[in-house]
Amino acid sequence: MREDILQLSGPIVASNSDYIASSVQDLCSVHHQVERFSFAESDTREYETHKVLAYNNAVSMPKIYAGSSGWAYSSWKPEFYPAGLASSKFLSYYATRLNSVEVNYTFRSFPTERLLKSWIDATPPGFKFAIKAHQSITHLKRLRGAEQLTAKLLLSLQPLEKAGKLGPVLFQLPPLLKCDIVLLTNFLAGLPRDLRSAFEFRDTSWFTDEVFAALRKRNAALCHAESEIIQTPSIQTANFLYLRLRKDAYSAKSIADHVQAIESHDHRDEVFAYFKHEETPEGALLAEVLLAAINTH
Repeated sequence: MREDILQLSGPIVASNSDYIASSVQDLCSVHHQVERFSFAESDTREYETHKVLAYNNAVSMPKIYAGSSGWAYSSWKPEFYPAGLASSKFLSYYATRLNSVEVNYTFRSFPTERLLKSWIDATPPGFKFAIKAHQSITHLKRLRGAEQLTAKLLLSLQPLEKAGKLGPVLFQLPPLLKCDIVLLTNFLAGLPRDLRSAFEFRDTSWFTDEVFAALRKRNAALCHAESEIIQTPSIQTANFLYLRLRKDAYSAKSIADHVQAIESHDHRDEVFAYFKHEETPEGALLAEVLLAAINTH
């Protein structure tokens, strides 16, 4: 990792969009040698060229996936999206700068085949969609007796799987759900062996060796979630990592610490890292900083 890339002065905070964007531009010029285009909606040639650059960038670093938890925000203009970009082009443009996204839409709605096809067509090979499990599974049923709903969700995701664009499925448990090892073990037993699943526990009672062992037995990832409220132990339970970085602000040092932690893991592992989505684009910009910094060498 190039140490000079991370010598940024001052904290990276939510109120400093211009500073983050400048840092991203510097990182990209060093790491990827990517020429930035104006991305005028009427200029198809520039748009297609930008997509080709994004594809080359994505396939050159297949082990690290970073993004934000969503993309459909007009308020990200002009710091992330060009001012004149139509909302129908948001995902295509997003995929020229980041190689993954965590989908919150699936928490409230089961996706249709038509919707997933539009996502597949809008993104280049190598792009990954991490899917947040439907609330009926995690918050209404609370994993208990949720076999049919889980099967329904996984069946709906088959277009992504067939296209090679399905990332992990995140099961985020409600904050008031206390540890129940029997409940967790039974739910894990019902998941397909080849499914990459991640579990976000929002009560500290879940952070026990017994829970970690149950996850490890099924190659399910302990979601490493950090926020102002809770910090997940840095314990790996699967052959991939899943990070949710939800703090309100990240300093240059904290980004550097995450880069070092990620690089310390087995290089055969895939890493999925997602910053918080907001009405401002800082999460997406921070993901770009992280992605560029990790792939310096």
